[in-house]
Amino acid sequence: MSLLLRNRAAILLLMLNIFIIFTGIGLVIPIMPTYMTELHINGSVMGLLVAVFSLTQFLFSPLAGRLSDSLGRKKIIVAGMIVFALSEWFFGSVSTPLLLFVSRMLGGVGAALIMPAVMAYTADVTSAKERAKGMGYVTAAITTGFIIGPGIGGFLAEYGMRVPFYMAAVAGGLAAVITLFVLPESRPVQNHAVSSNENPKEDRLLLQLMNSYKEPYFLSLIIVFVTSFGLSNYETIFSLFVDHKFSFTPKDIAFVITFGSIAGAVVQVTIFGWILNKFGEKRVISFCLMMTGLFILLTLFVHTYWLIIVVTFIVFLATDILRPAISTQMSMMAQDDQGYVAGLNSAYTSLGNIIGPVVAGFLFDININYPYVSAALVLLLCFLLSLRAGKGKDRKAAMRNQAIQEK
Repeated sequence: MSLLLRNRAAILLLMLNIFIIFTGIGLVIPIMPTYMTELHINGSVMGLLVAVFSLTQFLFSPLAGRLSDSLGRKKIIVAGMIVFALSEWFFGSVSTPLLLFVSRMLGGVGAALIMPAVMAYTADVTSAKERAKGMGYVTAAITTGFIIGPGIGGFLAEYGMRVPFYMAAVAGGLAAVITLFVLPESRPVQNHAVSSNENPKEDRLLLQLMNSYKEPYFLSLIIVFVTSFGLSNYETIFSLFVDHKFSFTPKDIAFVITFGSIAGAVVQVTIFGWILNKFGEKRVISFCLMMTGLFILLTLFVHTYWLIIVVTFIVFLATDILRPAISTQMSMMAQDDQGYVAGLNSAYTSLGNIIGPVVAGFLFDININYPYVSAALVLLLCFLLSLRAGKGKDRKAAMRNQAIQEK
């Protein structure tokens, strides 16, 4: 508790900011079918609206990281919250696709400004011993925002389709004001210029991507990309699919997503570590990929309300186990290159989050079932890749052990 309240409750304020951001992102999910109908938006435009947020965040994150070093964490956090609030208000008030894209791009810029600054601030105000706990608090705020965002969106939509966006804008604006007057800067300003030049290799993301095929874990990075592609493909279309095919209301959509997310969060904080220790990252990843792919495909063949709930619940649960399992596996493979591999992991995830929604929206306009067919096929292909990657690593380990024994 002392960590949360130290420095004018700095960590609590960071958690509040991140919580509002990711709650705002989740608000959109149950409302989008109604939004599409009112604004006459097709699936392709919907996919692009989702993708442009991830693309903008992907492109601006390196710049935002440098700005937080040179200008200070607090200024960038406040600026990010203001941009986020403006984007939410804008999204709720405009009625043309072009302006919706502008709003989503602003939202991506806001998220790009906030995320690296919050992570860097947390690292600044925690000791090496406290670092994991501090990052855990911030991650918990992100997860909680994702969990309750759709539920809040579905509830507020009862009072008007645009109300959730206005409420998110007000919350973001208030958080920016509180942060401006309460949050202290995490380190002296004169150190920023020096620190911004400490690592000349930082942010060479494009070069890292181009050379990543040379790395021994390249196949694992491909699995990260394919997994991200398939899951974002599924999640982008989920609300549209159940709305068009089963006439789900925003409340129904919010219930399914919130229920699945809570179950996934409970698993992560209770038995996730035991699962990995018992079965290993490779088996858990392969099993979750297989289950996710199969149950996404099964979604096309169920018709009753509760069967749909069960099937989608299993998909979300498997997804919530799969993502941290992949991150853990990549971290174990990184050895002394934790930052480098984490950056590549994030970059390949972002690329999947950009391309997946575009493909999903395009396929949705052709046939409502095609996005789920493609997501299932891609994830099952990824399952086969994970088996191959595992065999390759097992062979290398066996060769190393044999060489040691011969010596």
